[in-house]
Amino acid sequence: MSDLRIDRNAKTLRELTLDKLRGAIVQGYFRPGARLVERTLCDELGVSRTVVREVLRHLETEGLVEIVARQGPIVARLDRDQVGEIYELRGLLEANAARACAEHSTPELVQRLRDIRKTIEDAFEKEDLPRVLEYTERFYDAMFEGAQKHVSLAVVKTLNARINRLRALTIAVPGRGNESNREMNTLLDAIERRDGDAASAASFAHIRRTAELALSALAQQDKAAGNT
Repeated sequence: MSDLRIDRNAKTLRELTLDKLRGAIVQGYFRPGARLVERTLCDELGVSRTVVREVLRHLETEGLVEIVARQGPIVARLDRDQVGEIYELRGLLEANAARACAEHSTPELVQRLRDIRKTIEDAFEKEDLPRVLEYTERFYDAMFEGAQKHVSLAVVKTLNARINRLRALTIAVPGRGNESNREMNTLLDAIERRDGDAASAASFAHIRRTAELALSALAQQDKAAGNT
C-alpha cells in the first residue's frame, strides 16, 4: 500500500479517509505501536487535520488506535489475552450462526454463499489479500443473515475491524489459502445438507485453527521485535 492519497470522487471525504486508514492498519502498513502523527497523515492522505482527527477518534472506538500519554495516537498493540477472547467470542457466535444457517438453508442461500466463496478462492489464487478480507466479511454477513441472527451479527460487526486485522495475519500464512478453502467448503457443504451439528462443528474447527495461526503469528512478531 504505497499510495494512501484519497480519490475524492466517491463517498464522503471522511468515509474515504476512514476506509483508507483502517485498511492501512489492518493490512500492516502501520505496525502495532507505530505513532500516528497527524501532520504526516495529512500529507500522506491529502486531507485536513480535522478529518484526520475525526478518523483517529473513530478508529479508537474500533480498537485499532489507542491514545498514549505524552505520545498521542498509536496503532493499538495486539494483546494476546484480548486476541484469545475475540476468537472465543467468534467461536461461540459463528458456530451458533452456522447451525442456524444450516437449519434455515435454502438453495438460493447456498448459491449466494458459494458465489462468495468462489470470489474468495479466486482472490487467494491471485494473492489479492484485501479482496479475500472484503469477501470473507461478506460471507459471514450472508451466513448470519441466512441464520436470522441479526443481533449476533451486530455484535460481530463491532469487532470486525479487529477481526480483520487478525484475519490479515492468518491469511498471509503460506499455504493458508488452500487450508482455509477446505475448512470453509466443509462448512458450506454442511449448510447445504441442512446438517446443523456438522455446520457448527466445522465452524468451530475453523475458528480454532485460525486462533492457533493468529497467536503463532503474534508470537513470531514479538520475537522479531525483541531481536531488534
